[in-house]
Amino acid sequence: MYSPIPVLNELKDLYDSARDYLADGFELSDYDDKSSFPQELDDPAFLARLIPFAQANGSGSTYAIWRADDGTDLARSPVVVFGDEGGEHVVARDFTDFLRLLGFDAEIMVDHDSAYYYREEDDDHSGSHERYVEWLRERGLTPAEDPDGVVAAAQKAYGERFRAWITPFYAKVGWA
Repeated sequence: MYSPIPVLNELKDLYDSARDYLADGFELSDYDDKSSFPQELDDPAFLARLIPFAQANGSGSTYAIWRADDGTDLARSPVVVFGDEGGEHVVARDFTDFLRLLGFDAEIMVDHDSAYYYREEDDDHSGSHERYVEWLRERGLTPAEDPDGVVAAAQKAYGERFRAWITPFYAKVGWA
């Protein structure tokens, strides 16, 4: 078993059987491998609330589940992104929203001020995109047509709370 999240295990099975990217820049990594975080962020209270699970883009940004509370259903926890050159943002209110974002099939762009998905109208889809969309539909989901709206809803629901939670950890290592 890859994770305690059934739909993430199903995604892992699909990912492992795919011959190409399911979504641009998305690569599953070892579940809960904390090595994607900078060495300075080794506070156990920080690491206990974040579960990295995927590379978010070709430059090394990381997706993680943020355990915003002590709920046991991790699929209902928000998904955050840590940019490879800085910036950290809530991008999905839960795993369902995250799966829909992947369906947009664009690398996430992350900087200190924002995280967003962008693709040109004439950009080709990833090689296994259609297979991924079919997989989503089998679960009653559709790709996000407006990824900015999904990210904005996640920011509205969790953005301030995430910033308040993470700031003391960053201050402790001199990043705030």
